[in-house]
Parts: sequence; C-alpha cells; structure tokens
Amino acid sequence: MAATGVASAAGMTALSGCGSGPGSGDVTLKLVAADYGNPGANNSSKIYWRKLADAFTRKHPEISVDVTVYSWNDIGKKLGDMVDSGNPPDIAQVDSYASWAAEGKLYKVSELLPIPDQAEFLVSLAEAGEVQRVQYGLPFVTSTRVLMYNKDLFAKAGLDPDKPPESWEALKSAARKLKQAGVEIPYGLPLGPEEAQGEALMWCLGNGGSYVDSVGNYTLNSPENIETMEWLRDNLVVPGYTEPDPQRVDRQQLFEAFSAGKVGVLNGHPTLVQQADKKGLAYGTGKLPGRDGPADGTLGVGDWMMAFKKNDHREACGKFLSFVYEEKNHYAFASRYGLLPVTTSASERMRKDKKHKKLWPFLDQLAGAEFYPVGKVSWTGTNAALKKSVGKAAMKGGDPKAVLTALQRKAEAAEKAES
Repeated sequence: MAATGVASAAGMTALSGCGSGPGSGDVTLKLVAADYGNPGANNSSKIYWRKLADAFTRKHPEISVDVTVYSWNDIGKKLGDMVDSGNPPDIAQVDSYASWAAEGKLYKVSELLPIPDQAEFLVSLAEAGEVQRVQYGLPFVTSTRVLMYNKDLFAKAGLDPDKPPESWEALKSAARKLKQAGVEIPYGLPLGPEEAQGEALMWCLGNGGSYVDSVGNYTLNSPENIETMEWLRDNLVVPGYTEPDPQRVDRQQLFEAFSAGKVGVLNGHPTLVQQADKKGLAYGTGKLPGRDGPADGTLGVGDWMMAFKKNDHREACGKFLSFVYEEKNHYAFASRYGLLPVTTSASERMRKDKKHKKLWPFLDQLAGAEFYPVGKVSWTGTNAALKKSVGKAAMKGGDPKAVLTALQRKAEAAEKAES
C-alpha cells in the first residue's frame, strides 16, 4: 500500500497508478491496493501511499514502487484477472489470500520478513493468515465488533443509559421496553446479504458456537448454532423487536438508521463510531451479550497483504513490507481511517493515544476475537452462501436446522472439492 499512483475510491471504478517516486531504481515493485477513502477527497488512500512510497525510495533508491489503487467494489475482480492472466503484482492488499497460497503463487511470510518483524504481529492475526499452518497472509488493518446502544432511547424507555444488556434475556427485555416506548427499531439485526455471515457468527459466539472447530472442520449446523438461530427467531424477530424482514436488510442501512436515532441497540464496528459522532449521537458500548452473560469473544475482521513469486522480487518485497509495518507508518494508516493496528507496537501506541479513546473498547476485544476461516480455500464460496442464505434461518417461519444443514453440506462439498 505504498502509492505513487492515482487511485480511485470506494464505490468508484478504479484508476491505474503510475510513477515510482523519487529516483529510478534497479527494481520496480508493482503494488495493487484497496482505497479506504472517498473519490477525489483528501482522505483517499492514494495520498498516504504516495508519501510512503516516496519515503521508501529515498531510503532504498535501488527500489521504486508503482501502485494501482482500486475501490473495494472492484479490487477483487481486477486483482483476480491479473493473477489469472499470469501477470500478478509483486504485492497486493485485499481481503483474501488462501486460494493463491494453495496454488503456490505466494511467498511465505518467513521468506519475506525477519523474525523480529514477524513477532510484531498479534498472535491471533498471524494465525488467521495461515494456510496449512504456514503463514502467507500478512494482516494489514483489522476491526472488532462491540454492542452499541442509543443512550437517549434507553432513557426514554426507562432503561439505565449507562448499563448495556449483557445477556440475551437482558437484551430481549431491553428491546421489549424500547418497542413499548415507540422506538422504531429496538434491535437492529442485519441479516441481509451485505454481512449476514458476520451478524450470525457474533450471535453464535455468544452461545459457544462457531463456523469451524479447533482443527478447522466446518460446524455450521452445530447444535449450538441451531439453538442460537431458533432463539433469535422466537425472541427477537417474531415479537417484532427487530426491523421487518431482517434477512433483507443490510448492515449499512441499519448503521445509517442508528446514526439517525432510530435504532436502540445493534452490533457495531469503528466505522459506526465515526458515523454516530458526526451526528452528535449519545451512545454507549459494551461486550456482545451471550446466552448467560457477556460473550467470551467477538468477531474480528482483517484485510491482508501478500507477495507474489512471479517476478522473483522476494528481497525487494521484504524490504518494502518491513517499511510498511514500521510503527510510525503502520500507525499512521490505522489512525487515519479509525481502524485497529495489527502489530504490538502500533496497538500499544493506540492504547496511549487519547485521540482514539473511542476505539479502545474495540482494541480491548482484539486479543480474544474470532476471525473468519480465511485460510480455507473453500471459505470464499462458503462465505458467499452464508451471506445469501443464513438470514433465512431467523425469519418468521424459518427452519434454522434445515438452513444451517444445507449450508453445512455445501461447505463440506466445497472443502472436499478443494482437497
């Protein structure tokens, strides 16, 4: 994610990057990265990467960096087309890596970074970057999820605005009181195709469930997961404590409704903090509620960097990646976009930075967060199936066992095919 090129921004078609910063080195690294900012605005990622690339080339004049930045809407297909055509970049930053690692196209992290640099990554994130116990994906930035609630709506409903619900029953009771007080959406349940797999997993974690077991086998239709979706259906959806038809509603719709003061409680991430602050909303945070008390963990989501072997630029890639993850450089990016760092030193710096105090609850959850099984090649298809179907399990008249068992069979078939 160094940039000396021109970038597009979220929601727009990508523009190719060009240029290599100061100097014309013996090696030109090609980097493809995602834009976390807005088109043409001063928060576009291209500004950060251009400065970083220039600084790197001043330090290593034998290496220049050429960057292309794509929107998140486009980067998956664009990068996939490059790899499929036999012309991958040297370094890429995107949300998955496993298929290319399994095909032998990526360098191992141990081939790129010295041991002290490898040791800087938070353990849970480093492990999430593994395929067959070998790390290929370098975590880039991450986020976790916490419960967020509207303090003014809590007070209106006679609830303690400083005491978020900690169990499912407490959440149900709060939702009932919010509904009685006329709150439009007591609990925001985004089970639409944008991120249904994330909302569902957060609920399953609160009941001791997950999508995979300790050795990586799919457990989508475990008794715990079935029980979770039954509880959601019977205790929140059917009584009308959520928005109508949660399986059709996306996360961003509910984030906007929460920021507008129409939602009592939901599961949120750092982006929602920024949205709510812009609206001047009075909100609180807490741990995700579990079946019998606060959930032991929460959902963690990360994006990844990787280096392709094709151009045989291993040493240059390693030097650039070490530079990217230097504390000041990595922290500058995470801080700019209100995301969580992935290294110990940058995380400790954020913990001391009062400017980011509102991110501390998310940071507190990082060590125990559970990440999607992105190291499984079959996860890409399984993830798509979950987004499309898992919301049906909690709809009125839905059959959680049938829905989750169908998803389990698809996941097992995909896993077998990849094997």
